Amino acid sequence: MDALIGKIEKAKPFFEKVSRNKYLKAIRDGFMSAMPVVLFSSIFMLLAYVPNIFGFYWPSDIEAMILKPYNYSMGLLAVLVAGTTAKNLCDSLNRDMPVNRQINNISTLMAGIVGFLVVGVDSIKGGFSSGYMGSKGLLTAFLVAFFVCNVYKFCVKRNITIHMPEEVPPNISQTFADVIPFGVSILLLALFDIAFRHFVGMCFAESVIEFFKPLFTAADGYLGLAIIYGAMSLFWFVGIQGPSIVEPAVSAIYYVNIANNLELFQAGKHAANILTPGCQQFVATLGGTGATLVVTLMFAFMAKSKELRAVGKASSVPVLFGVNEPILFGAPLILNPIFFIPFIVAPILNVWMFKAFVDILGMNSFMYILPWTTPAPLGIVLGCGITLLSILFAVLVLVVDFVVYYPFFKVYDKQKCEEEDEKGGYVKEEDEDVEVSSDVVNEKRVLVLCAGGGTSGLLANALAKGADEQGISIITAAGSYGAHYDMLKDYDLVVLAPQVANYYEDLKKDTDRIGIKCVACEGKKYIELTRNPQKALQFVFSILDGEE
Repeated sequence: MDALIGKIEKAKPFFEKVSRNKYLKAIRDGFMSAMPVVLFSSIFMLLAYVPNIFGFYWPSDIEAMILKPYNYSMGLLAVLVAGTTAKNLCDSLNRDMPVNRQINNISTLMAGIVGFLVVGVDSIKGGFSSGYMGSKGLLTAFLVAFFVCNVYKFCVKRNITIHMPEEVPPNISQTFADVIPFGVSILLLALFDIAFRHFVGMCFAESVIEFFKPLFTAADGYLGLAIIYGAMSLFWFVGIQGPSIVEPAVSAIYYVNIANNLELFQAGKHAANILTPGCQQFVATLGGTGATLVVTLMFAFMAKSKELRAVGKASSVPVLFGVNEPILFGAPLILNPIFFIPFIVAPILNVWMFKAFVDILGMNSFMYILPWTTPAPLGIVLGCGITLLSILFAVLVLVVDFVVYYPFFKVYDKQKCEEEDEKGGYVKEEDEDVEVSSDVVNEKRVLVLCAGGGTSGLLANALAKGADEQGISIITAAGSYGAHYDMLKDYDLVVLAPQVANYYEDLKKDTDRIGIKCVACEGKKYIELTRNPQKALQFVFSILDGEE
C-alpha cells in the first residue's frame, strides 16, 4: 500500500499543474461568483414545489409570482456565468501581462455576456428565447468566455487599440482602448453565428447540448460515476483539492441535469438524472470528500485512543456541515495508507447505491439546489423531495459508510493506542500565552482563503478570538479562492488554507503587485492553528514581522 501511495504522490506535481490551469480555474471561479444567484433562486423553487409533496398546490398566479425571482436569476445563469468566467479568466491572463498593458476585466465581462447572447440565444418576436439562457447554455458560456478573453489578449498584447492624446483622462482613454477588442470579439461571434445557423440549422448552444448528450449519459452510468467521484477522492488523498480538477469538467452536466430533473418532476415523471450538485455534496462527499461523517463519529464515540477521540470531538460539528479538513489533516486521513481503500471506495459505493435507489426503486434524484453546508442527511431528504425512500437512503448510506470504514478505523485506533502507551499517554496541548507585539499586529487586516469559505472561517475565527484575548485590534475575514481578486487591496496579509495551498505562486503574483504579504499553510499545522487562537495569532505575527 505504501508503494502504491508513493507512486501516486509522484504524480502530484502534474495534478497540481492541472488544478492551476487558467481555463479550469476560470470555470470554477466563474461558478463561485455566480453561487449567490444559484442559492438565492433555489429558495423560491423550494417554496413553489415542496408543498406539492404534502398535497398542497399554489394557485397558478401565486406560483408564477413565487417563480419570477427564480426565472430572472437561475433562468439567466448561463448569461451571468459567461461574464463571470470571462472576468476570472481575464484576471488570470493579466498575471502574465505587462503591468502597463493590462486587459480590462470589466470589459471582458460585458463582452462575454453580449457574445453569449449572439451565439446562444434565438430571436423571437418581441425579444429573446430564454431556452438556453439558463443551465442548458453553460457549456456555450464557457466557450464564449474563453474566446473573448483570447481576442482581448491578442489585441492588448499587440497594442491594437484606439490611441487617445495624453491630455485625455485615463478613464476616457480606457473606454476607447476597449472598443477594438470588444468590437472584434462580437463581430467574429456574429459572423460565426450566421455561418453556423446556415450550415447546421440551429443555434450553437443547442448544438453543443446535442453533441455532448452521449457524454452526459456516460457520466450518469455506474462507471462514469465511479471515475468522477473516485478521482475526486484520489486527488484529495494525495493533498490536492479534488473538486478543483474534477468539478470544472462536470459542472455544466450538474446544472443541466438538475434543471431536467425538476422539469420531469413538474411533468409528473421520474427525475432520474444522477449527476447533480446534490449528488456530490450530500451523497459522494457525505460529510466532506471521502464520505467522512461516520469516521468523525467513530473517532469521537468509539475510539480508545485519546488523541483520536479529541480529533473526533473537535471535528464533529465542522464535518456535519461539510467542512472536513479538521479530520483530513488532524487524524490524518490523507496520505494515511490505512485509510486509502475506504477513502476511495466509500464515495463510489454511496453514489452507486443512490443510483440503484433511483433506477430500481424509483426514488427521485436531486431536484433542488441547497447550500453545500446543509448537513448531508438533511440535504439528501430535502434535495430529493422529502419522501420515505429518501429518508431510508439517508439512513442506509450512513450504515454502508460505517461498514466500509470500521475495519480500517479499528486498525488505526489500535495503532494510535500503542503509540500512546509507548509515550506514556496522550497529553493534550493547552493554549499558550504568546507575546505578540501590538505595534506589528494592531489594525492589521487578515484574509484567509479556502475553496468554499468554510475551512477558511475556522482560522479567521481563531485569529479573532486570539486577538480579543490579547486586547489587540485586528480585522479577519474568510473567503473563497477565486472570488478574492477585488478584495486583496483591503488586506495586509492573505493566508491560504491547505486545500488551495497549490495556488500560492499565482496568489503571490497578485499580492506582490499591490505590496501585501501572503502565505500558504499546509496540513496539520493549519488545523493546529484553528484550534489554538494564541498560536494562530503568533503565526500571523511572524509573517507580518518578516520572521517566516
